[in-house]
Amino acid sequence: MTDASTLIVSHADVERLLPMDACIEAMADALAATTRGDALLPLRQVLRLHGGRDAFAVMPAVLGSAIGAKVITVFPGNDATAYESHMGVVLYFDDTHGRLLAIIDASSVTAIRTAAVSGLATRLLARPDASDLAMLGAGIQAMTHLEAMLAVRPITRVKVWSRSVERRLEWAEWARSRFAIEVEVTRTAEQAARGAQIICTTTASRDPILEGEWLWPGTHVNAVGASVRGARELDTDAVVRSSLYVDRRESAMNEAGDFLIPREEGAIDDSHIRGELGELVIGALGGRERDDEITLFKSLGLAVEDVAAARVIYDRARASGAGSWMTLGGLRPGAA
Repeated sequence: MTDASTLIVSHADVERLLPMDACIEAMADALAATTRGDALLPLRQVLRLHGGRDAFAVMPAVLGSAIGAKVITVFPGNDATAYESHMGVVLYFDDTHGRLLAIIDASSVTAIRTAAVSGLATRLLARPDASDLAMLGAGIQAMTHLEAMLAVRPITRVKVWSRSVERRLEWAEWARSRFAIEVEVTRTAEQAARGAQIICTTTASRDPILEGEWLWPGTHVNAVGASVRGARELDTDAVVRSSLYVDRRESAMNEAGDFLIPREEGAIDDSHIRGELGELVIGALGGRERDDEITLFKSLGLAVEDVAAARVIYDRARASGAGSWMTLGGLRPGAA
C-alpha cells in the first residue's frame, strides 16, 4: 500500500467490513448531519433506459470530510434472473487532494445501508415491543432487512410473501437456517400483513401490494422498493392512515411515488410528511405519539448514506488489511 494506492472492495469484503449494527449507527450520524445542513447532496441524476423500465443513476455527496458518489444501474427485472437489480460501484475520495481512496461494490453497499436505514426508522418509530414481522418481497433487500429488524426489535415471528412461490419458500428456508427464527410462508400479501407489527415492503412492483385496510393499529411500515414517481407499493389508504416520515423531504417530494400519487389524487398534501429521520435522531421531533398510531417510513436512499458506508468500509479495511490495493495514479511523476 502506498500513498497512491486505491482500495478495491468486493461484494464479500463489504459484507465483512460493514456489519449491520455499525451501519445503523453510521446511517444515524449521516442523516443527522444532513438534517443539520452538514452535507451536500443534489437529487440523484437518473437516465431512464428501455422505455423507462430500467435506469442508470449517479448519486454524489459530500459528508463532512468524506466525498463520494455511487454510480449504479437499476434493472428491476433482474429479480427473475441470476443478476441483482442494483449493480455498480461506490467511489470514495479524500478531501485534501481529491485522491480516489476506494472503489467499492455498490450492490452490497446498497443492500446493507438501505436495510440499516429501515432499521434506524424502526428503532425510532416502531413500538418497543413489536415482535411480529411481515416481509413483502423475498429478494436481497428482504434478507438484509430481516437482519436489520432483528438488530432493533425482539422479532420472534416472520411472515413472508412474494409473487414467486419458489422465492418465498427459498427465503423462508434461508431465514430459518440463518437466524433460527419461526417463518410462515403466506399465499397472499394480505395474509402476511394482517396482524403484523412491522411490515417491510421490498418488492419491484410498480403497483400497490399493501393496502391500508390490512394495517392494524400500532403497525410500523418500511416502504422500500419503489423509488420513482410513477411506482408505489402502498395504496392511498395506507399512506393516508399513516404518520409519514422520510429520509429527506426534497427527495420524497420529487421521487417518491408512494407519496406523490396520493398527493396528486388530492388525498394528502405536503404537510402529510411528518418529518425526516434526521430530525428524530437529533431530537427535533418526537416520533410515535400513541401505541395505536400507524407509522410509515418511505425510503428512497440518499448518496450520503453510501458515502457514510464507504467511510466505515475504508476505515475498517485499513485497520484490518482487508480488500485489495492497486495503484491507479494520482501522484505526479517523480513525486514521493
